[in-house]
Amino acid sequence: MIHYKGFHHVSLSITDLEAAKHFYSQILCLKEIPRPNFDFPGAWYELGSHQLHLIVEPSSQTIRHDKSLSSREGHFALRVENYHETLNWLKKNGVEILEKPNSKSGFAQLFFADPDGNLVELNVDRQSL
Repeated sequence: MIHYKGFHHVSLSITDLEAAKHFYSQILCLKEIPRPNFDFPGAWYELGSHQLHLIVEPSSQTIRHDKSLSSREGHFALRVENYHETLNWLKKNGVEILEKPNSKSGFAQLFFADPDGNLVELNVDRQSL
C-alpha cells in the first residue's frame, strides 16, 4: 500500500521559456521561485504549498492537436478567490477563455491554454459568485 503525504508539483513541457515566464508570471500572477541549476532551462513557480515546474523541451508538443478549448482534455486546476475579477483580468490580457460559471462540477470554471497549448483551469466555489 502507498501512503501519500500530499500533492507536490505539476510539470509542463514548454518550448519558449520567455513566453511561458511572461504568461505564468505576468498573466497568471504566479511567484517564480529558485530552481536547481539543471543542465536544461526551465522555471519553477510557487502555488501555496505546491509547485509548478516548467521544463523547456524544444521538440515537445502537447497532446492537444486541436487548439480549441475543451474542459475534457488533460489540465491542471487552480482555485482562485474571485471568479469575475479573474475573468476580467484574463480578458484584459487577451487570453482566450472557455467560461463555465454553472458547471455541474459545483464550481465555476475558466479554461484557457498557455503559449504552448497546455490547458489550465481556474475555478471558484459557485456559491461565492
